[in-house]
Amino acid sequence: MRIAELYITLALNYGVLALCLWAFIDVLIRPAAAFPALDKLTKVAWIGILALAGVLLYFTGFLSFLGIFATVAVGVYLADVRPAVRELQNGGHRW
Repeated sequence: MRIAELYITLALNYGVLALCLWAFIDVLIRPAAAFPALDKLTKVAWIGILALAGVLLYFTGFLSFLGIFATVAVGVYLADVRPAVRELQNGGHRW
């Protein structure tokens, strides 16, 4: 592996790990009642999923078999769950 590829991979590993940490902190500050109100997994479930994802990303990297699943879990939280919970918390309406 060339040195440039090594640095790019390392930067992406740390970037995905930072996103996972951000998602983990975000789920901790959200109200627990908002998750079931939106038909999402519970807050405790997301804490467990993101904690496991962080451990997997730290030890295996995002390009490993398990790292890909961890990266997808972080992406699902940040792209689907977080915006819905934020909207409800900020006074959004549920149809």
